[in-house]
Amino acid sequence: MMNDLFAGVVTGSHANGARKSRNGLYIADIVEMLNACPRQEAAEKLARMPDVRAVAVLDRPEFRRAPDVLALMPVARAIALVSQMSEDRAADVLAAMGEAGEPIIAALTPDLRKSLTALLAWPHDSAGGMMTTEYVAIPESATVEQALAHIRSVERTRETIYSIFLTDAAGRLVAAISLRRLIMAEPGSAAIDLARGRDPVCVGPGTDREVVADLIRRHDLLALPVVSEDGRPLGIVTVDDVLDALVAEHTEDAQKFGGVEALDRPYLETGFLAMIRKRAGWLSVLFLSEMLTASAMQHFETELEKAVVLTLFIPLIMSSGGNSGSQATSLIIRALALGQLRLRDWWRVALRELPAGLVLGGILGLVGIIRIAVWQGFGFYDYGPHWVLVAATVGAGLVGIVTFGSLAGSMLPFLLQRLKFDPASASAPFVATLVDVTGLVIYFTIALAILSGTLL
Repeated sequence: MMNDLFAGVVTGSHANGARKSRNGLYIADIVEMLNACPRQEAAEKLARMPDVRAVAVLDRPEFRRAPDVLALMPVARAIALVSQMSEDRAADVLAAMGEAGEPIIAALTPDLRKSLTALLAWPHDSAGGMMTTEYVAIPESATVEQALAHIRSVERTRETIYSIFLTDAAGRLVAAISLRRLIMAEPGSAAIDLARGRDPVCVGPGTDREVVADLIRRHDLLALPVVSEDGRPLGIVTVDDVLDALVAEHTEDAQKFGGVEALDRPYLETGFLAMIRKRAGWLSVLFLSEMLTASAMQHFETELEKAVVLTLFIPLIMSSGGNSGSQATSLIIRALALGQLRLRDWWRVALRELPAGLVLGGILGLVGIIRIAVWQGFGFYDYGPHWVLVAATVGAGLVGIVTFGSLAGSMLPFLLQRLKFDPASASAPFVATLVDVTGLVIYFTIALAILSGTLL
C-alpha cells in the first residue's frame, strides 16, 4: 500500500512542491511516510522524486532522516538536491551529516559553499545558526517601483520575502520595510519614506535563539535582520525558523527537567547504549544524593527506635516537600524562559514563595492532622497515648518542609542561571532529592521539640 502511495508521489505535480500529488498526499504526508521507512528505502524513494518535490521534503525540519537519507544517496543526486534547498536548512542537514557531508559541500558552487560555510560556523542555537542568507536588499535611494522590480527578478532564488532591507552606499542596514507596505505604496515614491522614523530591529549573529524569539514576538515580526558588527546585513531569521528552534529548545528543556540528558535524536531513533548513557549519569548523581537521606536517618536512629510511629509518615513528609519544590521550580523555569522574570527578581519571588509555602504547608498539615485523628478515633490504627502530639508533629513538619521545598525550588533556577547554567537543569528529581534530605532533618528536629519528654 505504501509503495502505491509513493508511486503517486514520484509522478505527482512538478509545479509546486507544496501541492498535493494526484493521490492527495501533501508534503507533510510524504515526510511522515519517509520517516517511517527504513533508511535505504527512504533514500531510494526520495532520489526518484522530481527535484521540486524532493527539495520540499528535505526543507521540512520534521523530516528527521534527511542527513541519513542524503548520505545514502548517490553523491551527484545529493549535490543537486542540496543546491536547491533553503540555505539555513541545508546548513543544518550538512552539519548533522558530519564528515559524510564534506564531499557535498566541496562540490557546490563557490558562492553557495561560501554561504553554507559561514552558516555552519555559528552555533545552532544562535541567530547565525538559524538565519538564512537569502534576503532581499536594495539601495536606500530606490523607489517603490524599482524595489518591486528587483523582488520580481530575484524571487525564485529567495526562500521567503517578508521584509526588504534598505542599505546605504557602504552596505550598512538603514531600514527594513515589510512587503505589504511596499505593495500598498505609490510606485514613484521613495522606498525609504515607508520606514521614516523606524530604526530596524536587528540582532548580531551570536544572539541566543530565545532572545531572537522574544524580539520577534515582542515586535510582531515575520523576519528579523541579522547584522555584522559594522551594521552590514548577514541574513534573516524568519518566524518559522524560530518556531522550529523553540520546539527543539522546549523538548530539550523538558528532557532535562525530567532528569535526563537531552537526546540528540527522536526517542525511537536513539540507540540503546546512547539511551543508557543519557540516563545513567543523572540517575547516578541522584542515587548518590539520596544516600544522604540514609545518613540523615542514621543520625536520628535513636529517635526512630523510641518512636517507631514517626517512620509511618516519612514517605508522606518527603513526597510533600518534593512535590512543593517541583511545583515552584516548574513555575520559575517557565517564567524565566518567557522573560517574565529576571535574575534580579529573585527576592520578589522569595517574598511570594515564603508565605505561599506556609499556607500550602498549613493546608497539608491540617489534612494530615485530620487523617491521624480520624484513624485514631475510628480505631483504624492506634498511634498510642500521645497521638495528639504525633499529629502535631506531622502537621508542623509538613508546614516546615513544604515551606522549605517551595523556597528552595524557586531559588534553585536563579542560582543555576547566576552560575551560567541552564535553569532547566533544576530537574524535578533533583529538587525532590534535595528536599528529601533536608525534609528529614526538619521533621526529626520538630519531633524532638514536640515529643521530648514523652515518646522521645
